[in-house]
Amino acid sequence: MIEAFRGLDANILVQEFIKEAQGTDIRCFVIGDRVVASMKRQGTPGDFRSNLHRGGKAEKIKLTPEERSTAVRATKAMGLRIAGVDLLRSHHGPVVMEVNSSPGLEGIEKTTEVDVAGKIIQFLEKNAPSGKNRDRIQY
Repeated sequence: MIEAFRGLDANILVQEFIKEAQGTDIRCFVIGDRVVASMKRQGTPGDFRSNLHRGGKAEKIKLTPEERSTAVRATKAMGLRIAGVDLLRSHHGPVVMEVNSSPGLEGIEKTTEVDVAGKIIQFLEKNAPSGKNRDRIQY
């Protein structure tokens, strides 16, 4: 198949299939240097994708220290301070599938009962440069 796509001069992305993940992944929500919420997502039978908007199911999950570290390091590697990181559990440790700079909040907030939006606001307020407001509106 790869040769066929190459013959079309098409851009393709090939990634390892992690059979042992069995259609599940882990969404970690990272803010700063911390994972503030995490959930395991399970795809519908026969589908390797576990997206909730495609009919997947989610449950709150406790991460291993290695999974937490991997999610935070992946966020930093992409130059982000807030991100959704999708991991797979493999026989050789956590595997990063995606680092999303604008992940949705509805699924993770509902599943984990964590106010992720509130945590983002607190983080931004705490880390915003003081006295450098560009807003020129005067009241």
